[in-house]
Amino acid sequence: MLRVLGRATSVNVQKVMWLIDELGLEAERVDVGGKYGGNQDPAYLAKNPMGLIPVLEDGDYVVWESQAIMRYLLEAYGGDPWLPADVKVRGQAHQWMDWYLTVMHPPMTVIYFQMIRATDANRNEKALADAKEKAGELWAVLDKHLADRPFLTGDTLNMGDIPCGCSAYRWHTLVPEGPDLPNLKAWWDRLNVRPAYKKNVMLPFE
Repeated sequence: MLRVLGRATSVNVQKVMWLIDELGLEAERVDVGGKYGGNQDPAYLAKNPMGLIPVLEDGDYVVWESQAIMRYLLEAYGGDPWLPADVKVRGQAHQWMDWYLTVMHPPMTVIYFQMIRATDANRNEKALADAKEKAGELWAVLDKHLADRPFLTGDTLNMGDIPCGCSAYRWHTLVPEGPDLPNLKAWWDRLNVRPAYKKNVMLPFE
């Protein structure tokens, strides 16, 4: 059985668990990181020297980095439509996955930390305001892209939607005063009715 090491409230763990459920796979998830700790233990560092979550164990095989885990699962157990058979569609799906990680994830991480983790005493209001502004600009890019398609690469939900899809829950929940982005909201509404999304992504913040 697959084993995922990482707390359920981590957006990076959520990517993996949402995909696992959509693929119909069985997996055990073990709470690691955050208030649970364990990610700096020698045994954990032997699996992931960075001490970050998640880690996937598939028998004796270990892989870390959330999107590397996603790609492994799709190659090993997935297939079309989650791993698009059309190489051009697949390329676009990879594009949006990597766009999320390199461009969208940083400001969304600041928003989450400042709103959920920081206390009134150490909250940086300027950093929060700047991150909200930057994230709003980036979500607007996605909104424009979604003007003529239901999902990021076209008519079918696939791996490309997962990283941004996980973050979209945080955006719509934590920043309701954000810019009016109707195409983004319609896309998110297509995601948030899915049982696997509700189960693995729409969780309380901590």
